[in-house]
Amino acid sequence: MTIIDTRTPEAKRLVPGATGDWEIIIGLEVHAQVTSQSKLFSGASTAFGAAPNANVSLVDAAMPGMLPVINEECVKQAIRTGLGLKAEINLKSVFDRKNYFYPDLPQGYQISQFKQPIVGEGTVIVSVGPDKKGEYEDIEIGIERLHLEQDAGKSMHDQHPTMSYVDLNRSGVALMEIVSKPDMRSADEAKAYLTKLRTIVRYLGTCDGNMDEGSMRADVNVSVRKPGSEFGTRCEIKNVNSIRFVGQAIEAEARRQIAILEDGGQIDQETRLFDPVKGETRSMRSKEEAHDYRYFPDPDLLPLEFDQAYVDELAKDLPELPDDKRTRLIEKLGLSAYDASILVSEKAIADYFEKVASGRDGKLAANWVINDLLGALNKSAKTIEETPVSPDQLGAVVDLIREGTISGKIAKDLFEIVWNEGGDPKEIVEARGMKQVTDTGAIEKAVDEVIAANPDKVGQARAKPTMAGWFVGQVMKATGGKANPQAVNDLVKTKLGLE
Repeated sequence: MTIIDTRTPEAKRLVPGATGDWEIIIGLEVHAQVTSQSKLFSGASTAFGAAPNANVSLVDAAMPGMLPVINEECVKQAIRTGLGLKAEINLKSVFDRKNYFYPDLPQGYQISQFKQPIVGEGTVIVSVGPDKKGEYEDIEIGIERLHLEQDAGKSMHDQHPTMSYVDLNRSGVALMEIVSKPDMRSADEAKAYLTKLRTIVRYLGTCDGNMDEGSMRADVNVSVRKPGSEFGTRCEIKNVNSIRFVGQAIEAEARRQIAILEDGGQIDQETRLFDPVKGETRSMRSKEEAHDYRYFPDPDLLPLEFDQAYVDELAKDLPELPDDKRTRLIEKLGLSAYDASILVSEKAIADYFEKVASGRDGKLAANWVINDLLGALNKSAKTIEETPVSPDQLGAVVDLIREGTISGKIAKDLFEIVWNEGGDPKEIVEARGMKQVTDTGAIEKAVDEVIAANPDKVGQARAKPTMAGWFVGQVMKATGGKANPQAVNDLVKTKLGLE
């Protein structure tokens, strides 16, 4: 089958090679562990970090006579995710057996979905950039399907010199496999897509998105072609467990394929692994096709059926999703698209900001959350959940600025005190004498002293009015940053005769 790419030439990102430009074609199969207290077909716990083989039921161990029973919460979570992806929800789906050698799935096959998945086609909008002009480009990535399936256990090969151990705690845990269309054209687009997907499932509460714990991981399909030609032979890079590694794996695999093709060779369709230490992919096995898995409907499970009313009821309880929240912050609070995108990038950050901005100047609140709070968190390698400054504390700082009680410079000092020592910002300002000086008499005295001490600069300022800023800075320095900046600016201009 010939696949035609409908994207405009302007939207494509080309890679230079020895024989001309190449285009990378990327599709992702993301495995997202469903947020549920028990597994897809058994009542065993899904808690992370339990002792090996502690969370294994008779069903998970494939004991004779044990039959799977569908976990309704996992079904609900898949539907919620499908709705969040603006995807078609299939009211009837079928569970199939995928036959393969699974050393860490005792039943010897995986219960998955093949021809009739629970969720059909959808879309995700990602923002990529900035480009050389500092602009961002919105790109629509198609979702092919989302299906439910069992996760496998974990084989451990470093516990014994001659034997491998198996931990079945993860065996049978519910996964949502979210399959994209081959719509991505660069490592940056793929990283943006995976980041957005993780943000969506975290907003929905359907997956925690913790890639370091294995609860979200990606199989990356990469091929290259000359622009405008048919899609090339793809290779699949299995189980990439970080967004950064996804980008590195794509670039390494694309370079490998381009080098082979430019040398007159051909690409073998295969499954590969990415080695982040060496920065290269290596062959794992030849790529299987669907017929190799000998899919057939699982005889122990009836088709999964529900009605539209069931879907509508779940849709009513969906939270505001990132794109909708971003639009609201731009339209209602007047934030820039860039600031709004940062604030909605993680649900915890968005929730924090909403508390700070409640009843306050949204732009000022956004400035303090993005530049000061997130800057301090990044510098100290903390997450928003670990912040020592609560939304109420930061909101109090914003209030003090708006009231004119403190200047912007004092606010920076106050934020640092609250970050390191805690406490009520208003009480700290009172106790430490940090209030802004608004007494025009005191400010005028400071302005006069600075002007008198710098007669040579007075003439320069009158010839070049922008020099007034130097006097403002000197007065602010002389008053320890406590003088009202606007009052200082007005008095300096008046005294210098610049008004």
